[in-house]
Order: sequence, then structure tokens, then C-alpha cells
Amino acid sequence: MKKIVSSLLLLVTIAGHSQLADHIYKPNIRSVKLYKAGDMLSYPVMMLNSADMLELQFDDMDADVKNCYYTYQLCNADWSPAPLQAFDYIRGFQSNRITTYRYSSISQTKYTHYQAVIPDRNCVPIRSGNYLLKVFLNSDTSNVLFTKRFLVIDNRVSVAAQIVRPFNPQISLTDQRVRVGISTKNSQLNILSGQDLKVVVLQNNIWPTSVSLTRANIYRGDYFEFNDDVPTFPAGREWRWIDIRSMRLMSDRMEKLVDTAKRIDVFVKPDLERKTRPYIYYHDVNGIFTLENQDGYNPEWQSDYGYVHFTYVPPGNQAYGGKDLYLFGELTNFSQDDAYRMVFNQERGVYERTLFLKQGFYNYNYALVNTNDSVIDRYSFSDTEGNSDITENFYTVLVYYKPFGGRYEQLVGYSVVNTLVATR
Repeated sequence: MKKIVSSLLLLVTIAGHSQLADHIYKPNIRSVKLYKAGDMLSYPVMMLNSADMLELQFDDMDADVKNCYYTYQLCNADWSPAPLQAFDYIRGFQSNRITTYRYSSISQTKYTHYQAVIPDRNCVPIRSGNYLLKVFLNSDTSNVLFTKRFLVIDNRVSVAAQIVRPFNPQISLTDQRVRVGISTKNSQLNILSGQDLKVVVLQNNIWPTSVSLTRANIYRGDYFEFNDDVPTFPAGREWRWIDIRSMRLMSDRMEKLVDTAKRIDVFVKPDLERKTRPYIYYHDVNGIFTLENQDGYNPEWQSDYGYVHFTYVPPGNQAYGGKDLYLFGELTNFSQDDAYRMVFNQERGVYERTLFLKQGFYNYNYALVNTNDSVIDRYSFSDTEGNSDITENFYTVLVYYKPFGGRYEQLVGYSVVNTLVATR
């Protein structure tokens, strides 16, 4: 059955061609990271008209030199393209070439490492909102390598976010609810009704599982409150991990490490379902990965790649009927793609999948999707990971404003709250 793209992964049209957000189009492109300069753990957010910079890194496994360019696409809150021309939101050139690259050295795997600091002074976004960074070849915007989301914020409203228990007692021990209050005092926004504002809440900056709120249930003057059970999220558990920062020494989650001088294979210890197991808190990085090297080399162009073998043992060694099992995390772009679908091994009674990964520290989980579900990115972690309301998560609240007659949704508010410091 042909799957319908969900509202959170709408096709984005640039120069007459369609792109998916946070998607890698070429199999030779690996290890794409976009973050605040100097902080690989951060989400790519920059303030409008500020000195904030983002850092882009990626590897080309063809190990040659290509003419790579990037540009931006301004989008609405749902990632549909804003009906504006590029010169309306980009100051300077509409695209810029990536000129910083280096061949890999020492590593068994050969690749070319590219990096760029964004925005370049000759290619600057000048409006607030959701942006899609598009990297392409040879000045041909249809020859796309990959796309990445980032946010440009014009903080004009005050946002107060609080994590509280859901009203529904059936999910009070498994879910987390976000209460949002917005003050537009001194914002100089001409808000005619509460419908001029839209709120998007992200759990751990994961867009496929985000919640969009379009109507405040309390509206008085310059204050808007979203305080119902709509922004409720299954809490999940702390993320699983595999540490492959070293490919010489085994880490605690490795079962076996094999280096044949031609390739490196890392076998992860088999994972069991956690639904029936007690909740245990430990520090994680909430689903992302970092590119690091503990073998004494430069992590950018001297790190190696390895074939990482994941194994999941279902209850009773039986496959989940009518459901597909996926690896889930930034290592899979938080996407439902066949390349990340676990394959059930009938003889062993386990699910298996091998990914080609660069040295680093990776968080991941296992997600179930109904086989005949026509909507992609409808994930469930209840049977594989379980949910506990005391799980550490952070929530990002984004406030969008579209004035009467406006052509796109401006990003005018931003706040982050963590369950570890939340008032419950």
C-alpha cells in the first residue's frame, strides 16, 4: 500500500522539486550533523539578526571532491513551503558553495569529510521561521544530497512551559503533559484572535512525534494558555546506547568486535523488551548521536566506519504479528525507512539489522508500526520500551504567529523545559 506522508513530514518544494525534511537522498552521504557551533549535543537554533552560527558536517563515501552547495527554504510551522521567493528571506546569494573539505586519513574506510559554518555572511536568512537546509551538487537544486531542519527565532513573546501529570488517570503513570502559557505583552504583535498563534511542542526535538496546538483554551487580553490533554506524550524510557568511540577496545554494550583489516564489525549485545522491567534512570543524550574518537585521532576525518549489528529479542522469540519493528533515533533520522526496519530471523527467533556507522556514541530505541498503517511515522514504544512518567525528557515549545493577511508563519517564541526540573 502506498503510504501517505504525515503532516509533520510534508513534501517541501524547492525550485520546482520536492524534498523531505531531514532526509538523505544519496547512499554515499553519511554522518550528517547540523548543530550550534561548538556544541554537538545542541539542536540547530539561531536567533534572528544575531551572531549565532551553526556547524554542518557530513561524509561522502565516494572519497572524491564534489562541488557541494547549500541554500535555505523558508517553511511554515507544518514544514510546508512558505509562498515567498528566496530573495524575500535570504540576504545575499541564494546559494553558497561548501569549500572546506578533507580526505580521510589513517582509517580503513575512505571518505571525504565536508564541513561548513552557517550562515555565511553572503547568504543569510533574514526572517524568522522554520528553515530547511538543502545541500545539492553543481548548482543544480534538483540534484539533492540531503536536507536538514533548523530554526531561526525572533523572540517577541514570553513563553512559560510546565510539565504536569495528565488529567486522565489511565495514562498518568505513563505519559507527560506540557502546559503552555504565552504572554504577548510588549511584543508589538497585532493579534486579533487566539487563532493568530500556533504552538508546536516537541519531545526531545523529534518532529515526527510532535504535537501542534492551534487554539488556546484560555484567552484574556495579552495572555494565552494551552492547558488541556492535547499536548500529552508517552514518556518512554531512557534511550538505549552503543559506544563505538573506540574500534580497538570493546565497550560495555559490545558483545564482539571483529577487525579483519578489510572491515570492522561491531556486534551489539542482544536487546530485550523493557515493558515489564523496572524503570532505571541513567544519563542519555535523548536519541541523538555524537561523532567522537577515543583512539587518539581526529574524530572528523580520522575516525573509522564499522558495520554495527543490532539484535532485538522479542518476548517468547516470536515475531510481532501485524507489526514492523524499526530502529529509531537520530542514527535513522527518526524516520520509517526500509533501511532501518528490523528483519526477523526465524531460526534464531530474533530481529536483526546492520548499520554502517562512524565512530561515536549513539542513542537508539525500538519502535513498532502497524504493517498496514497508511500513515508513516505512527510509532509505538509501549510494547518494546514501555513508558514511565518519571523518564527524563525535555520539551521544546515553539510559538508561531501569522498576522491577518500574512503569507507565512513567523517563529516568535521559544522555550525548553526538562522533566528533571519540572514542577509536577
